[in-house]
Amino acid sequence: MPMRSLLALALALVLMPAQAQQAPAKPKSDAAAPSTAAGAATKVPVDEIRRYVEVYNAIKQAYVEPIDDAKLMQSAVRGLLFELDPHSVYMQKADAEDFEEGARGAYEGIGVELQRQSDGTLRVIAPIDGTPAARAGIKSGDVIVAIDGKPFKVDEGDSSAPLRGKAGTQVTLTILRQGTDKPLEIPVMRETIRIASVRGRMLEPGYGYLRISAFQADTAADFERELAALKSKAGGKLRGLVIDVRSNPGGLLTAAVQIADDLLERGQIVSTRGRIAITDAQFAATPGDRLDGAPVVVLVDAGSASASEVLAGALADNGRARIVGSRTFGKGSVQTLLPLDNGDSVKLTTARYYTPSGRSIQASGIAPDVVLQAEGDATRRPRGRVSEASLPGHLSGEKEGENSQAGEVLEGEAPISAALVELKRIAAPGSAPAAATPAPVSAPTAPASAPTSTAPNPAPTPAPPNPASAPTPAAPTPPAPASAPAAPTPDAASSPAPTSVPSKTTPPPASPPKP
Repeated sequence: MPMRSLLALALALVLMPAQAQQAPAKPKSDAAAPSTAAGAATKVPVDEIRRYVEVYNAIKQAYVEPIDDAKLMQSAVRGLLFELDPHSVYMQKADAEDFEEGARGAYEGIGVELQRQSDGTLRVIAPIDGTPAARAGIKSGDVIVAIDGKPFKVDEGDSSAPLRGKAGTQVTLTILRQGTDKPLEIPVMRETIRIASVRGRMLEPGYGYLRISAFQADTAADFERELAALKSKAGGKLRGLVIDVRSNPGGLLTAAVQIADDLLERGQIVSTRGRIAITDAQFAATPGDRLDGAPVVVLVDAGSASASEVLAGALADNGRARIVGSRTFGKGSVQTLLPLDNGDSVKLTTARYYTPSGRSIQASGIAPDVVLQAEGDATRRPRGRVSEASLPGHLSGEKEGENSQAGEVLEGEAPISAALVELKRIAAPGSAPAAATPAPVSAPTAPASAPTSTAPNPAPTPAPPNPASAPTPAAPTPPAPASAPAAPTPDAASSPAPTSVPSKTTPPPASPPKP
């Protein structure tokens, strides 16, 4: 079956329940007619296929060593995806299963979000809070060049697979880190990773703090539970809330959408647009704000990616939150996981995300309203400057290069203190949002009332703001069928899956499809 037909079929199957419950969105006026799309999908490039067969036969007949047909064909399939973009990849059955496990929040590995580069090496987007990778000191921006002494091959496919393995076994990573003269050898013990994706505490009387480390199947329910606990501690109502998504690599889109819906009375949350109509979707908020209008600050940094950016952009564009921190990673593309008949899968980029204002996140990220700088001298800071735009072969962004210098990784408690300062400022009677201005990460603020337990993770808190320095509310739009995929997950690249927005009065599905 042609790949385009396979894509259309897979998306149609996951979208049918949503379409049965909601009126289908109107197709774009410039969308290709079905007959045109079908013709394009079935057109066979005869000359290119003939050339491929010639090369295939030459390898089979003349290569210095015999080559197995299955291995050669698999290499050819990988080659179809290799130069598309860094997030489109061929996944063998075991890797696809591990990827699915990561979305459910439990798997065996080291707990790190990675991005494969064109030379086969792996760039660290962010380690997950409290995991072996975070405790071992793996940092955002690190580049893994070898695993257990074995360097990567350019055409290796999913080169992160060796990081996964039986709990209790050790893996040694060879890492290049900016600011260090020699490669680092870092041993990491694999564990069964069960990620508590939401943690909360009171910063001061009336002011709460929620750390979201990843967006998984149960993240929205955990967010609602932790928020209710904070409100109870505050006597039933919070004066303000800091949501920390620093170095949160993303995860399931549906989790980010549900959390945004929990804080919005109305307005659009996110939309996706692709080449075929089935990939176009809109998510809109339903009435009900669990914070009753109390101000929100979202703390972000260069490690905040995908679903983290969706949440930050939705709250900022609707005028519901201020963004504090550093420019986000800029992963604004949607990946769909397409299962194959042999158990393998293809993770294919199928659409782009757009914030409620219509701005694409891809390769530009979200700029904060209040800019923080990383602590330390200038020689250390470049290490944290990592972004989607820096990845070789990345999908081009509509606003790429327009005042979009890569952000920094913001570590420690100081950014939380700065976010609290901004939160208290906007919570003050008669205050008005200020224009985007840089602020030192060490801005004075009252100390938190209780210590937080965080592993030495590159960025234990904030989330980036929307590109617009002064957010403006988006006009309310009726709910539309949801078909947007989710964001990155531990030890794997991201791959979204369409699903409908759950109601605020009902718990989210136990295990929504993985992005």
